[in-house]
Amino acid sequence: MWWGGRGQSFNIAPQKEEPEMGSVQESRMPEPRSRQPSSCLASRCLPGEQILAWAPGVRKGLEPELSGTLICTNLRVTFQPCGWQQNQDTPFSSEYDFALVNIGRLEAVSGLSRVQLLRPGSLLKFIPEEIMIHGRDFRLLRVGFEAAGLEPQAFQVTMAIVQARAQSNPAQPYSGITLSKAGQGSGSRKPPVPLMETAEDWETERKKQAARGWRVSTVNERFDVATSLPRYFWVPNRILDSEVRRAFGHFHQGRGPRLSWHHPGGSDLLRCGGFYTASDPNKEDIRAVESMLQAGHSDVVLVDTMDELPSLADVQLAHLRLRALCLPDSSVAEDKWLSALEGTRWLDYIRACLRKASDISVLVTSRVRSVILQERGDRDLNGLLSSLVQLLSAPEARTLFGFQSLVQREWVAAGHPFLTRLGGTGASEEAPVFLLFLDCVWQLLQQFPADFEFSEFFLLALHDSVRVPDTLTFLRNTPWERGKQSGQLNSYTQVYTPGYSQPPAGNSFNLQLSVWDWDLRYSNAQILQFQNPGYDPEHCPDSWLPRPQPSFLIPGPPSSVWLFSRGALTPLNQLCPWRDSPSLLAVSSRWLPRPAISSESLADQEWGLPSHWGACPLPPGLLLPGYLGPQIRFWKRCYLRGRPEVQMGLSSPTISGLQDELSHLQELLRKWTPRISPEVHSKKRDPHTILNPTEIVGILKGRAEGDLG
Repeated sequence: MWWGGRGQSFNIAPQKEEPEMGSVQESRMPEPRSRQPSSCLASRCLPGEQILAWAPGVRKGLEPELSGTLICTNLRVTFQPCGWQQNQDTPFSSEYDFALVNIGRLEAVSGLSRVQLLRPGSLLKFIPEEIMIHGRDFRLLRVGFEAAGLEPQAFQVTMAIVQARAQSNPAQPYSGITLSKAGQGSGSRKPPVPLMETAEDWETERKKQAARGWRVSTVNERFDVATSLPRYFWVPNRILDSEVRRAFGHFHQGRGPRLSWHHPGGSDLLRCGGFYTASDPNKEDIRAVESMLQAGHSDVVLVDTMDELPSLADVQLAHLRLRALCLPDSSVAEDKWLSALEGTRWLDYIRACLRKASDISVLVTSRVRSVILQERGDRDLNGLLSSLVQLLSAPEARTLFGFQSLVQREWVAAGHPFLTRLGGTGASEEAPVFLLFLDCVWQLLQQFPADFEFSEFFLLALHDSVRVPDTLTFLRNTPWERGKQSGQLNSYTQVYTPGYSQPPAGNSFNLQLSVWDWDLRYSNAQILQFQNPGYDPEHCPDSWLPRPQPSFLIPGPPSSVWLFSRGALTPLNQLCPWRDSPSLLAVSSRWLPRPAISSESLADQEWGLPSHWGACPLPPGLLLPGYLGPQIRFWKRCYLRGRPEVQMGLSSPTISGLQDELSHLQELLRKWTPRISPEVHSKKRDPHTILNPTEIVGILKGRAEGDLG
């Protein structure tokens, strides 16, 4: 696997403490010229990168073993095989690179039983024969060191990694590749995906969704409404910015209701934070809040996002258990491994997310209405569910460009706290919600392989890129922090006018990269693997659903307000909690209970809605995934990358890879030909002819009998 993390920028001061060893004098970089890396190695450094230590070694654990050099720099740990040539256009070799912040566990090994876990600041107690670098992205790099008098170098490179990790800072991005690559050429580099940082980006997306009842609001242009919100967002046409400002003040962290996605049939999917019930809004503010929530619809459904889904602590605990289970030295016996996997609850949480997203998708598509996702903070589960609903309901979101745009809009621009959730701040709120979302997307890709333009390799690249320290995409918690770091804030607040929202040419903002600049970090051959060879072009956005589409949108009674919680719809007398009592949002009475869970989709069960709402035929373009039992699978290619023996036999997701694998299998079959069963061997055939499954079983049976004989 070639997906991995990249560099990190900071200054490293070598430690002066000497280990208590007689054979090794110090852990600093050796001074003699013979011990310095060759000019060939130094020439492969990135701008601002410095080699701290290096040692010859052999990459182990994969076949074939490769001789090369293990190098520790102030940015990363990288293994460079002998004869490997760096691509100047893509300076990171992601197959062998580990950003320092991506190293989750470092072990030194001597002999068969001597293993030392090296934490930041630790001192190595012996000269290692091998080190094992466990990535937080589930990758593993095993490097064995050569003898022949090079033991001090093995010690020094190991200690250099320990020291560099101790001084790494996840919040400080590396800008060398940004300045050296994005700064080349004349003019600013247009981002491959709209970053949703300008009013033009939002207006273009609004027109694409044909959200005619909505407009781009500039009320948060200077982040004086909420620093966690984007500068621009969509609000109903008839709502003034002055009303938006007052209304948002009555929601948690100022995150009031705004449009996430407009369904082609007319429904609107909104998201907002929890009601700030301690506030005392006047009648005009309440009327503005209700108008924004209703969005011009007579039917409104308020979805309790946090209900039935795991808490942040649950997600973090499940992910920690999953990582521990997938380590190569896991103590869990093979016959109990699947039970231990279920015990992590990771698959249960995926199942819960897909189930709730399916429910909301049916709510959005079954009739014209306003569906509001409400989460107290509006920065985690709202983004997860909103993204999944769009993937299930909108084929354009399943294209490579559409999916990247979706993540940029619903996660990055919407203020998901990536740095905190991924452990970059040391705070207690660590929880990889975004990685849970990527696993949910992978489940959809397995169940509907012809409906997605992107491949599993693209999801792996995105999974591993959350700790890429050369972009700001995942290294900040809010758009305000991201804009401040890039210098974008100053240019906007000083020169912005309504008709000119682009920063001046030459501003540092033009040199900032996003994670979507794949061509600066991956080769063309790697990027080609982002494409799903099984994608059906007939599922393109232009052919999936004509506009308008009233045939499947069922008219309902006017002025109906519902609370969707725990799989049931509860009628509400009002949307806002301030008129009478906050308890209206927690009505205990239940009606229309959810039918027993079965293999039937909710659409087939007609959702248990009143008879006058009519049936809910499945509209074109809508996907309803299975989430029962074995329908939720384990992502082996991601989580078991540290166990290469498990990766054997996983099919290649590219045409060329499948052809190579097929040729390899046919070559094995030809080698087994003298040992096949007589009934199969008697049949004359072209050696290049593909065997059917029955014949292959016969061959394998004959081989097994021959082995027993």
